[in-house]
Amino acid sequence: MADFVVVVVPEDYRGDGEGADLVVTGGATRSDSVRAGLAVCDDAQFIVVQDAARPLASAPLFEAVLAAVRAGAAAAIPGVAVSDTIKQVADGVVVNTPPRDQLVAVQTPQAFAAAVLRRAHASAGVATDDAGLVEALGESVVVVAGERTNIKVTNPEDLDGLTMSGA
Repeated sequence: MADFVVVVVPEDYRGDGEGADLVVTGGATRSDSVRAGLAVCDDAQFIVVQDAARPLASAPLFEAVLAAVRAGAAAAIPGVAVSDTIKQVADGVVVNTPPRDQLVAVQTPQAFAAAVLRRAHASAGVATDDAGLVEALGESVVVVAGERTNIKVTNPEDLDGLTMSGA
């Protein structure tokens, strides 16, 4: 599936980068780290961005986002339908309740046409993920089916989800 794997790590990382073709030091922010990875992928036609916070992403999920970009999408992200009601709030007051059938929780891996991702990062916008930067360019981002087992590990209690999943 991957022709070349770059792993971007914190400055104090002491692992051996097993499975990577190249290990590079990241930056102070997620965007800085993605830019560090992009800087060593000059010849890439497609880029897949994955973060360590989602250790259970399956090989078929990587293949699905990459297939969508290879088929012509500027970007592809996995998403799962939300089951909670989501409220938009301003100053402690609900201002909007978007319909659940229009919402997905977005995951990684996220795949991009390399030129589009480079343009998005060159714009130096602010977003919570790379797809948000691509959206800001006016490019379409395709959503493929995500995986409920592809949980995000951000807080210590999230580790319970890994244990329950059998990981």
